Amino acid sequence: MNDVINEAYAPPRIDIEAEFRRSGLGEVLDELDRDLVGLAPVKRRIREIAARLLIDRIRADHGLIGTPPTLHMSFTGNPGTGKTTVALRMADILHRLGYIRSNHLISVTRDDLVGQYIGHTAPKTKEVLKKAMGGVLFIDEAYYLYRPENERDYGQEAIEILLQVMEAKRDDLVVILAGYADRMARFYEANPGFRSRIAHHIDFPDYTDEELFAIAEKMLEAQHERFDAAGAEAFRAYIQARRTQPLFANARSVRNALDRARLRQAVRLMENRAGPVDLEALVTITADDILQSRVFRDAAAQAAGAPA
Repeated sequence: MNDVINEAYAPPRIDIEAEFRRSGLGEVLDELDRDLVGLAPVKRRIREIAARLLIDRIRADHGLIGTPPTLHMSFTGNPGTGKTTVALRMADILHRLGYIRSNHLISVTRDDLVGQYIGHTAPKTKEVLKKAMGGVLFIDEAYYLYRPENERDYGQEAIEILLQVMEAKRDDLVVILAGYADRMARFYEANPGFRSRIAHHIDFPDYTDEELFAIAEKMLEAQHERFDAAGAEAFRAYIQARRTQPLFANARSVRNALDRARLRQAVRLMENRAGPVDLEALVTITADDILQSRVFRDAAAQAAGAPA
């Protein structure tokens, strides 16, 4: 008799694989792997967060409702390491799981939030928050909001409004703060209210030389272009030289270098337009298109001036 009763009241069994497929998380995570080269620790952390949030949603769907998770995040790393791209994917994940109403992401900097005179900052900040509500607000170089050396700076007013909204509207807005790791650490020390409201801190490593070259090939492929063999070798040399110079910005520097190489390719083709060319010439970046970069001249000058 007891066996019959226990069987009749057996708790439901949850098909987590079916829930995963239904959520569409697989599509977003696959896009992350496909669109971003490298960043293995970042992708792993995103998968961990997605798994935790999916399980929390399944629990809530079956009446096991706990404290709503804190979703605000901090992305730290050098420029061009994919922080904005990952933020877009995170917006998709949160939307698919029902934690935000829309997958839209509003990307801003200090200038979008802080005014230049009394009474200007609050309406600017509130307008940005209004646009971001229901989605994700991405604040790049967030440490520029705090300028203690300037007594008349209005960044602190924006900070106070952000902290209030991050707490009061955390079920309808996710804020992601981003910037250099060392500067963000000092920012959190000076503004502990942010640290206490942020659940996930994700560090974005620099790309390796091979990863940067793979990124370059993906960028060219998207434009139906390619390196020839000598061009590929030259661009590998470019990456090595560029990394040692100021203002290196990972994938952003690679994109800028390719844009300039395309300009040189166009000039080369125009200057040699006396005879016809085949389509292959129109889509091929050669070594000459790369080696004319001043990066090589600067590297040579630096080497010539180095002490023996």
